[in-house]
Amino acid sequence: FAGLLAIQAYHRSRGDDQRNVCLIPASAHGTNPASAVMAGMEVVVVNTTEMGEIDMDDLRSKAKQYEDSLAAIMITYPSTNGVFEETVGEVCRIVHEHGGQVYIDGANLNALVGLAKPGKFGGDVSHLILHKTFSIPHGGGGPGIGPIGVGAHLAPFLPGHPELDLGTKQGPVSAAPYGSAGVLPVPWVYIHMLGEAGLRRSTEIAILNANYIAKRLSDAYPVLYTGTNGFVAHECIIDIRPITHDSGVTVDDVAKRLIDYGFHAPTMSFPVAGTLMIEPTESESKQELDRFIDAMLQIRNEIAEVESGTISVEDSVLRHAPHPARDMMSDDWDRAYPRMQGAYPGWAHTGRKYWPPVSRIDGGYGDRNLVCACVPLEDYK
Repeated sequence: FAGLLAIQAYHRSRGDDQRNVCLIPASAHGTNPASAVMAGMEVVVVNTTEMGEIDMDDLRSKAKQYEDSLAAIMITYPSTNGVFEETVGEVCRIVHEHGGQVYIDGANLNALVGLAKPGKFGGDVSHLILHKTFSIPHGGGGPGIGPIGVGAHLAPFLPGHPELDLGTKQGPVSAAPYGSAGVLPVPWVYIHMLGEAGLRRSTEIAILNANYIAKRLSDAYPVLYTGTNGFVAHECIIDIRPITHDSGVTVDDVAKRLIDYGFHAPTMSFPVAGTLMIEPTESESKQELDRFIDAMLQIRNEIAEVESGTISVEDSVLRHAPHPARDMMSDDWDRAYPRMQGAYPGWAHTGRKYWPPVSRIDGGYGDRNLVCACVPLEDYK
């Protein structure tokens, strides 16, 4: 939002008040169009190809169509689909030629640090995602901090400070000028401890880990998007839709079954419905990566039992996952599989065991039927 305001102010300083169109690829995270709308811009969607990349023909068409009103494009690099788009430089050039600025969404900056600079391939604004790339906690939805970097031509239009004169032409965008200031020492220490070489190494390991998972799982699960060389960036998307078509086993079943193996499921059904987006980052050991991969392969064997007709999907261990201790201790067991298979799948009976507090719930119903937990107003008297 702060970056888009800087872009707006820049255009207005040049007399281009009419520039209010923001191009956003169809694969973008929902926060991008939301930020553009908050800034008062008109969002125009750019199509993506079957390979998950920006449709260059559609981009050229839209840039030409909105040439007089184009303010910016917001792109994520690497893309939300987990690939390094080779056309990123061309995307920036096209937008610049038609009078727009380029906002590089830093959501996947942990695949760039030490290897590439957004300003070098054409970015004018980029935010630095601290909760993933630079180690601050992200549990419970925050606290999020998003410092932005801009080209020199946009620096005068950065947000100001509520109390100090920073020489900018904009007012503050937040009552707290440094965001969650108490968290800022964490990334500062992280950066200083690693240094330039350590940060680059972290990026390299993050990319290596994602490709290791993708290659080991590729025979069991289709990897939806790869670059032209067959590799992914810092994350990979595995496609559960063909499995659902053949067996009825859904992405929800796979995600819930992972809990029995002791894993919180990866991002589910984003950016594509019916998929899992796996992003190991640089922080997981090879032993932990192998444990996750083995769990996914064992789950694929459980899916094969449904595909072969050995057991129906409704009676399967997948559809009944996860398995809390209360279910395992019940006097009545009417499942079509042994208790041990439910609670201690395969090799998971060794070592520590995570017990989920509840069994499967209808998440969709809960999202659509909210129950107010607020106390009555009378209680405040």
